Amino acid sequence: MRGIGTIVNVVAVLVGSGTGVLIGHRLPERTRTTVTDALGLVTLVVGALNVGAIGDDAFREAVGKSWTLLVVLGALVIGGVAGSLLGVEQRLGRVGGRVQTRLARGREVGESRERFIEGFVSASLLFCVGPLAILGSLSDGLGNGTDQLFLKSALDLFAAVAFAASLGWGVAASAITVAAFQGSVTVLGVALGSFLPDALVSSITATGGVLLLGIGLRLLQIRQVAVADLLPALLAAPLLTAVIDAAR
Repeated sequence: MRGIGTIVNVVAVLVGSGTGVLIGHRLPERTRTTVTDALGLVTLVVGALNVGAIGDDAFREAVGKSWTLLVVLGALVIGGVAGSLLGVEQRLGRVGGRVQTRLARGREVGESRERFIEGFVSASLLFCVGPLAILGSLSDGLGNGTDQLFLKSALDLFAAVAFAASLGWGVAASAITVAAFQGSVTVLGVALGSFLPDALVSSITATGGVLLLGIGLRLLQIRQVAVADLLPALLAAPLLTAVIDAAR
C-alpha cells in the first residue's frame, strides 16, 4: 500500500519520542546536554557525507565539473532569499507554539515554550531534510517499495529517543511535519510516474547536506542558523540543474 512507509515513520517518531521523554526526566541536565551535543556532531557527519554528492558523476556530467558547487551555492542563495521573505522559520516556529498550546489545553506544561518549539523545529528539519525522506517517499509513491523509508524509520526511532530525552515533547509533535512532508512527496511520486534523473537527485542530496550541517551547528549551539528559511533551496537545486543541463 502506497503511503505505508510514511505511516511507519510517524509511528517510529512517536514511539521514540515517548521513550525519550520517559528516559529524559530521569537524566540530569548535564547528561541531556551531552546527548544533544552528540546528536549535533553526528548530524554534522551525516551532512558532510551528503555534501559529497557534489562529486557524483551524473551531477557533474549534467552541469559541468566546475559547476556543481556553484549550483548548490546558487540554490542556497535563491532558497534563502525566498525562505526569508516567506518567513518559513518564523511560520514553523509559530506552528510549534500552536501545537504546544493545543496539547496543553489551558494546563501548565512541564517544559518551556522555547524548549518545546526548539524540539519541534529541530526534529522536523532533521527528519525531513535528509535524502531518505525525499527519495524514500518518492519511491513509495512510485510503487517501487518502502525499504528506504523503513530504514529511515529505524534511524528516526533512535534519533527521536535521543532528541526527546533532551528536548521533550516538541520532538513528538514533529510527527505532524513528517506526515505532511513525506505524504506530499509520496503524492508527488504518484504523479511523476518515474524516477527523477540521478543528476537532480544528487543536487537535492548535496543541498540537503548543507542544511544538515546548519542543523548540526544549531544543536551544538554554535550558531542558530535559520535552516527552515533555506528549505526552498531543495526545490531550487534540481531546477537550476535542469536549466543548466538543458542549456549546455
